[in-house]
Amino acid sequence: MKRSILPLIIFFLSFFRLSANYLLVPMDDSQTDHLKSYGLVYWMLSEHDIEVDWLLNYRGGSFMAPVAQILINECIIRNISYEVISDAEADQIIGIVKNPDANMDDVKLQKAPKIAVYTPKSAQPWDDAVTLALSYAEIKYDKVFDDEVLDGKLPEYDWLHLHHEDFTGQYGKFITMRGQTWYQEQKAEAENTAQKYGYQKVSQLKLGVAKKIQEFVLGGGYMFAMCNATDTYDIALSANGLDIVESPYDGDGADINADAKLDFSQTFAFQNFHLIYDPYVTEFSDIDHTSRERKVNEANDYFDLFEFSAKWDPIPTMLTQNHQSVIKGFMGQTTAFKKQLIKPDVIVMAENRSLDEARYIHGTAGKGFWTFYGGHDPEDYQHYVGEEPTDLNLHPNSAGYRLILNNVLFPAAKKKKLKT
Repeated sequence: MKRSILPLIIFFLSFFRLSANYLLVPMDDSQTDHLKSYGLVYWMLSEHDIEVDWLLNYRGGSFMAPVAQILINECIIRNISYEVISDAEADQIIGIVKNPDANMDDVKLQKAPKIAVYTPKSAQPWDDAVTLALSYAEIKYDKVFDDEVLDGKLPEYDWLHLHHEDFTGQYGKFITMRGQTWYQEQKAEAENTAQKYGYQKVSQLKLGVAKKIQEFVLGGGYMFAMCNATDTYDIALSANGLDIVESPYDGDGADINADAKLDFSQTFAFQNFHLIYDPYVTEFSDIDHTSRERKVNEANDYFDLFEFSAKWDPIPTMLTQNHQSVIKGFMGQTTAFKKQLIKPDVIVMAENRSLDEARYIHGTAGKGFWTFYGGHDPEDYQHYVGEEPTDLNLHPNSAGYRLILNNVLFPAAKKKKLKT
């Protein structure tokens, strides 16, 4: 009996581990599919409890782990470039990134974060770049919305993405599209939920949700938002108890003095901004750097990633890992953030210097972290409602989408004393 079991043990050991070598997943221009590489790392963490080294600033932010045939097979299936290297080569790489003179570092990724996407049940496939990225990379996530948030489900998760959402209760200010089925469905969904939880208005419902999300972050959660989920979230927090919604959306007029009563101590990112009350203008405040003000077009719209110290500022370094330092710009209902309205303790991670605008910002709140990324879809310059969703099979090396997936892996990093 023992003789029959021993060959099986040897077979399985050889299947899951090849000698003492390592698997290197390069994230520079040699990588065939950057986006699926993040999914591979998530799969290693979530399905196999394999600790992964994230080699910050080494070949575009490469990944390294003990090699196993099952990992090689997965790379082949997902069309991911990989290299099998020896123990000595792995030690040499660690020596390079740990060198005090090199702006590199090694961060251990240990546990896959549990991911939630805040998104309405009536969301359309063209609505949100993050769900496209997660699906393409094959990273598991749960959908939550107002019910789950108000019912206290957020502490079950580590990472929360805010779907393209208007937290002011004005339905995205898309009243000119009120004849569209999707608009009617989302409006009815919001009104029914408000009534269910005893709120008189949708704006009050969304404020209640925003506060629950604030509690999640303050308690140690990670929040990532794009497009108008960024500025409307802060606007909702600052307008606590104020009526900033005009009658076409809630049946009565806004408080004309609300602008002077905003409480910027409650916001994560922005301060000293002014509201835009007009119900037919699809802007909520002057935070957003609008297309009319920006004076650029698709051909010359780019933004630059900052380079941070990997050893002293590991968080923004993780969040800016990329094979490109200049990123193709893209628009959204909220495209970019006016730098003069950003709080001084916020870290600007990408900007368009010529326009004096920030595109990608990060900060801390309590025990948690948040990141705001302007624009709607990194591979759809001027996204229109109702368009077909972006096919990421056509953009496997998207530098703009990589910034999204950096945020997904960030909570998996081994906790240590950080400077930011």
